[in-house]
Amino acid sequence: MANRDGRRRFGNIRKRESGRYQIRYPGPDGQMRNGTETYERKSDAERALSLIEAQIIRGEWTDPERGKVKLKDYAETWISQRPGLRPRTVDLYRWLLGKHITPHLGNTAVGKLSTAMIRQWRADLLGNGISVSVAAKAYRLLRAVLMTAVEEDHIITRNPCRIRGAGDEHAQERPVLTVAQVFELADLVGRRPVGNVRKLKENAYRLRFQRNGEMRTHPEVFTGRADAERALWKMGMDGRADCTHDRRFRALVLLATFASLRWGEVSALRRTDIDLEAGTVRVRVAFVERSTGELVLGPPKSKAGRRVVGIPDVVVQALREHIATYVPDEPGALVFSGAKGGPLRRSGFNTRTRWVDMVREMGLPGLHFHDLRHTGNMLAAESGAGLKDLMARMGHDNVRAAMIYQHAVRGADRAITDAINRRLEARDDDQGTGTAAG
Repeated sequence: MANRDGRRRFGNIRKRESGRYQIRYPGPDGQMRNGTETYERKSDAERALSLIEAQIIRGEWTDPERGKVKLKDYAETWISQRPGLRPRTVDLYRWLLGKHITPHLGNTAVGKLSTAMIRQWRADLLGNGISVSVAAKAYRLLRAVLMTAVEEDHIITRNPCRIRGAGDEHAQERPVLTVAQVFELADLVGRRPVGNVRKLKENAYRLRFQRNGEMRTHPEVFTGRADAERALWKMGMDGRADCTHDRRFRALVLLATFASLRWGEVSALRRTDIDLEAGTVRVRVAFVERSTGELVLGPPKSKAGRRVVGIPDVVVQALREHIATYVPDEPGALVFSGAKGGPLRRSGFNTRTRWVDMVREMGLPGLHFHDLRHTGNMLAAESGAGLKDLMARMGHDNVRAAMIYQHAVRGADRAITDAINRRLEARDDDQGTGTAAG
C-alpha cells in the first residue's frame, strides 16, 4: 500500500529492464528480501506486497529461502531429530524414505511441493505395484514431515499432503484360534523328526530318516534341500518318522496367548518377572530387532506396556514345569532363551519349530506368532471387562483417556484371568475357528 506522498509504507517495487515488476520487502528480522517471482503489472506487484505484509502481521509468513531445502535433506534431519522414536520405527522411516519417497520427490525443494505432485507420486507408487499398505505408510511419514515444516519450522504455510484416505490402511483380518487350537499348537511346537539330508550332486539330495529306532533311506531323490527337509518334517508329523520333542516352547505359546504378550515382551522375560505363587507376569522391557539384525533391549512398545498381568492356572503349571526344566537358577536368567542361552530371536524360533509348515499342517496357513496375542485379547474382551481394564491388560495406550496404568494386578484383571480360566477348563468343548480384525 502506498502512502499519500507516493512512497510505500511497506516494501518497494522496481521495474526491471524486461518491463516486469519485482518486489522487495523487509522480513520480520529486518533483512530486505527480493520477491521470488516478477509481475507483468505493477498492481499485481502491489497486491503481492500487501499479502506478504498481512502474513507478517499475522505471524504466518515463511522465509522463501528456507523453503529451498530439498525434501530428502529435510526428511533425514527430521528422522534423526524426532524424539521418542523406537529403533524399529527409525529403521522403517529410513527405509520408506530411501525406497519410496526420495527416488521420486527427494530433490524437490520443500517449498515447491504441491498437492498435485503428492497425488501423482502416490499414483505412481500404486501403479508400480506398491501395496496400499506400504503406500499409506509412506504417505503418513511424508505428511508428518511436512506438518513439522508447517507448524514448527515455518518453512511452508500449508501441508500439501491433503489427499483424503491416502494414509488409511485396511488391515487384513487375522485368524483367531480357539482354546483347543492353542493347546494343539503348544503341544506340536518343538517336535522335530529324526533324520538328515545329504547332497549327492548338483540338484540332487538324499533323505535319511529314523523309524522305530532304525535309520532308513527315502526312495525318492529330491532336487532341492528345502523339498527334502519339508518331506522329512511331514513324515514326522504323520508318524512315518520318529520324532524328538523339545518342550521348551510349549509354555512360550501358552503364555504369549493367554497373557496377551508381544514377541519382544515374552522373549525378554527374566525369572524374576514370573511370580508363580501370585500367578502373575511382570512386563518391564522388550527386545527390538533392528533391520541390521541387532537386538536392542528397551522399554515396551507403549507407555502402558509396563504392566503386571494375571496368568491362568493352567499356564502357571506349564511355566512351573518349564522354569524347573529349562531356566537356570539365577534371578536374571531369561525364561525363554535361544539355543546357546542368549536371547531367543523370532527367526531362530521359526526355524527351529518349522512354524510355517506346522501351522499349515494344522489348517492355519499364514498364522503369525502375533496372532496368538490377538487370540488372548479376544478372550479377555469376552470376559466383559471394561475398556480401561482391557487396555491395561493388553498394554495399549489410550491417548483420549490419557489414563495412568497401574503396574500391579488389579481386581478387574483378576476377573479377566478368572474368565479365561473358565474357558480353559472347558477347552475340550471348543470346536471350530473364528476370525477377527488384527
